[in-house]
Amino acid sequence: MKYIVVVEEGPESYGAYVPDLPGCAVIGESRGEVIKLIEEAIELHLQSLKELGDDIPPPLSSVEFIDVAA
Repeated sequence: MKYIVVVEEGPESYGAYVPDLPGCAVIGESRGEVIKLIEEAIELHLQSLKELGDDIPPPLSSVEFIDVAA
């Protein structure tokens, strides 16, 4: 499965979260670190859902880029 990951750059760190997996979010010092951490977080999140007997949410989010005059 492929999930959309939103990566946000803050003043001193990066954050990432998965819209289709509520609660699955991480913070890191660099973009590379946050990508690695969110990959691990997704795996752990899905493993936890399986262990609890919960359904794995399908990836439903999508992305569109909109061009606007700025």
